This record gives sequence, structure tokens and C-alpha cells, in this order.
Amino acid sequence: MKQVATPWKKKKEENQRAVLKLEIDYELVSLFDALAENDVEMIKKSKSKLEQLRKEFMNLEV
Repeated sequence: MKQVATPWKKKKEENQRAVLKLEIDYELVSLFDALAENDVEMIKKSKSKLEQLRKEFMNLEV
């Protein structure tokens, strides 16, 4: 049973990484748009969200 669970767990982690990468990419686009529009509030929100996503990504890497 352990042999079956290990590949499943690895696949789940790979999927989580892929989703986080997509979320980071989306948030970077949002930050770029906010910078282009000089929207200070949106810039703060995007930076905060990116920091949160970075921490989640780093936790998956460990």
C-alpha cells in the first residue's frame, strides 16, 4: 500500500506546484497592470498576494 501512496503524493505535490505557478503568473500580470495604471491600492494587494504565494511555494519545495 505504501508503494501506491508514494507516487500519488508526489503527483499531488507536482499539481500543487503547477497551480501555484499559474497563480503567481496571474498575480504578476495583475501587478504589471496596477503599475501601468499607477493604482497604489492594487499594487499593495498584488504584492501582498505574491508574498503569500511565494511562501506557499517555498513550503512545497521543502
